[in-house]
Amino acid sequence: MPKNILTRGHSRTLTQQHKIAIAGVAALGAAAVAFSAVPGHAQTVTTGAPAAQVQFATQPVKDVQGTLTTQLAAQTVKLDAFAAKQKAATAAAKQQAQAQAKQKAAEAAKKATQVRAAQDTASRSAQRPQMQLVAAKSYANNLDGWIRQALDIMKSKGIPGSYNGLHKNIMRESSGNPMAINNWDINAINGIPSKGLLQVIPPTFNAYHVAGTSWDIYNPVANITAAANYAADKYGSIDNVNSAY
Repeated sequence: MPKNILTRGHSRTLTQQHKIAIAGVAALGAAAVAFSAVPGHAQTVTTGAPAAQVQFATQPVKDVQGTLTTQLAAQTVKLDAFAAKQKAATAAAKQQAQAQAKQKAAEAAKKATQVRAAQDTASRSAQRPQMQLVAAKSYANNLDGWIRQALDIMKSKGIPGSYNGLHKNIMRESSGNPMAINNWDINAINGIPSKGLLQVIPPTFNAYHVAGTSWDIYNPVANITAAANYAADKYGSIDNVNSAY
């Protein structure tokens, strides 16, 4: 019996120690859990050895936060730099497009100017030979030469008439004498005698004078062209005149 009693007492002693140990372990675990929830900014812990374990556990959280903040800041800087580059590229492309448009407009205007200049040059070149041809043409200083020169001028002015029409009327009126004057007909009596190859009175000569010819009524070419111009107005052509007119 006593032996059994001692055994039961010893058994109760071991059971109490075990309980104490278990309680201590539980308390230690609770403390660890409590301090693991302390914010990362906590600076001091006054609960003994478990505090050091809690502080060590929270240290990696600070590092992760710092790393994430640094990475986000770096990414923000990169995005800002990319946006700035895109904006600069867009502005540069716009300026380049404007410059190209201006250059094309300038080239088009230059080309148009060159085309007009070429056309003007071609036009002047086309006209120049004709002018030189007329200027280079010479006429004899006689009735034949006067009639031919008068015909060229009449043609350029649109005045009708032929060589034969001029010649027959000249021979009838003055016999081919450019200084002929009529001092006996009604015109002479009225003080305005007929003069020249085709016997034109001064008022008629002045009224039908052809531009580019002499204002001298005795000038053979001026006299012929003025008389032909008058005959075209009154009779349709010098060719239609067969008597005094």
